[in-house]
Amino acid sequence: MSQYKAGPLLSQINTPKDLRDKIEIDQLPQLSDELRHYIIDVISEIGNSHFGASLGVVELTVAIHYVFNTPHDQLIWDVGHQAYGHKILTERRERFHTNRQKGGISGFPKRSESEYDTFGVGHSSTSISAALGMAVANHYKHDERNHIAVIGDGAMTAGLAFEGLNHAGSLEDMNLTVILNDNCMSIDPNVGALRDYLTDITTSHTYNKVKDDVWKLLGKVSKFGPNAQTIASKISNALKGTLLKHSNYFESLNFRYFGPVDGHDTIALVKIMEDFKDIKGPKILHVLTKKGKGYAPAEEGDATKWHSPGIFNKETGEIVKIIPESPEPPKYQDVFGHTIVELAEQNEKIMGITPAMPTGSSLNIMMKAMPDRAFDVGIAEQHAVTFSAGLATQGMIPFCNIYSSFMQRAYDQVIHDVALQNLNVVFCLDRGGLVGADGATHHGAYDLAYMRSIPNMIVSAPMNEEELRNMMYTAQLPNKGPFSIRYPRGKGVMTHWKKPFKEIKVGEGRRLTNGDDIAFVTIGSIGNLTQKAIDQLKEDGISVAHYDMRFVKPIDELLLHEVFTKFDKVITVEDGCLMGGMGSAVLEFMADNNYQAKVVRLGIPDKFIDHGTQQELYRDCFYDVEAQVKSAKKLMDGIILNASSLVG
Repeated sequence: MSQYKAGPLLSQINTPKDLRDKIEIDQLPQLSDELRHYIIDVISEIGNSHFGASLGVVELTVAIHYVFNTPHDQLIWDVGHQAYGHKILTERRERFHTNRQKGGISGFPKRSESEYDTFGVGHSSTSISAALGMAVANHYKHDERNHIAVIGDGAMTAGLAFEGLNHAGSLEDMNLTVILNDNCMSIDPNVGALRDYLTDITTSHTYNKVKDDVWKLLGKVSKFGPNAQTIASKISNALKGTLLKHSNYFESLNFRYFGPVDGHDTIALVKIMEDFKDIKGPKILHVLTKKGKGYAPAEEGDATKWHSPGIFNKETGEIVKIIPESPEPPKYQDVFGHTIVELAEQNEKIMGITPAMPTGSSLNIMMKAMPDRAFDVGIAEQHAVTFSAGLATQGMIPFCNIYSSFMQRAYDQVIHDVALQNLNVVFCLDRGGLVGADGATHHGAYDLAYMRSIPNMIVSAPMNEEELRNMMYTAQLPNKGPFSIRYPRGKGVMTHWKKPFKEIKVGEGRRLTNGDDIAFVTIGSIGNLTQKAIDQLKEDGISVAHYDMRFVKPIDELLLHEVFTKFDKVITVEDGCLMGGMGSAVLEFMADNNYQAKVVRLGIPDKFIDHGTQQELYRDCFYDVEAQVKSAKKLMDGIILNASSLVG
């Protein structure tokens, strides 16, 4: 039972049917206020959640569920940062306080969680394509229902969204509604020509004067019954002719365009949706909203900060910050951000690129210091990679910073546009490994495996902040070719990390500790947990050697010859997938060189991992400190633990 109290209207609602049956239209503004305050009450105390996006679509969420017969009518959210109100209205109010916590509800819509979550999301720009697929399938089955895709103006910049629009516009019989939630933001402010276009169409006096006249006609459309679609088409064509100098991009793709309209007027939204929901064919409702709406600190403050503020005082808006007793290590992303500026000051060829994550990646530090050499290209990972390739052909050294899980979207570009041409693009993959509360959609589980399979690619992972700096320094030296550096989410382990640069020989690992009984072979920051495990094993009289590979490609064969010549008991540890990862590379080496040893591989098993803290997930996946100690002791006893079988 939740400790949070819902308002008098919200407390009556467990499902959207309750909303439609129990609430009168003139009560919707009050319900919206209650829903907004419920979100504020819960998120301010539990933290670890997204915030501003859901506040911005409260009225829109209420209106959609009030007008459309969900879940029969299928609602698809894009990304899902904004779906908290949706979850509260769809049978999850009493569990909402478990949001993004281990064993609790997901922070994103998830099909296995609720029938109201019609499509699992987390990465941007999937909603239009998914909704169109549903519409086509149901049309084929003669199952007529509405399909509503809610997509933000930030997500609309991605190629996938344009591809979905292009296809949908050619299918005139499909019952597809796209709601463009325009708040001029993704996580950071939006960039690009689409942003400018939406601003123009929103502020154009000529366009909006004609639109106002047309809305008066559209308000009568539903009264025409079977002729509604014909009437709407005539109105739409007339509008296009009238606004020849203010042509509408969406209408050029054969979408009927409605808007822009106030996204915070619940009653008006309901009336508009009622008017056009039964008009078949692809159509777009352009809704203007404000991120953080209804909570003054979020409305008036830094929208990026209020995207996911953590715990805060709901009365004052003060974000609760825990002040450490002693200096703490920096976040890896900040080490990247400061280091790239330092390197760029020394090397005028360096440029920085990120797809819509300047704050999350800390490239914003370079964007401020060197605005002509750092680029936020919007939510467009494929473009970010090929844009970087183009820069590299002209002698530039682009540092392309993309979250590991988002890089999956640009895999073909990495192969075809960068590696095939052996271009010196440096991929800095933030959030490598298990990321925590964002869950399965955001874990950086696969980059070591998918990058090491590509010819010409150097694949590396630093164990600490100093190593990250030195790998970045090494990657920008001449004739390095494609170079991948992955590092985890969160803080590192060094408080004094800003040391003089040193070149690291590509493909060279290192022995960190000597031992005689067993060898740990690790890559990346997870090796710091191995160091703690080794300390415990030493207390039990077990002599352990620790090898930090640093590179999974090219892998240090001399070091591995040392390992397998000296040890017949080996444990590999990686914060990445076991299938094809560093442990697999070690086994391949062992087999190719006819060594015999008992090898235990620890890492992410062959399954999707749900949300929780990083430490909880390391434990669940059996490669936290305790698991490493247990594996070593069992191996010493002659027992080989199959880590994958111990998970879940």
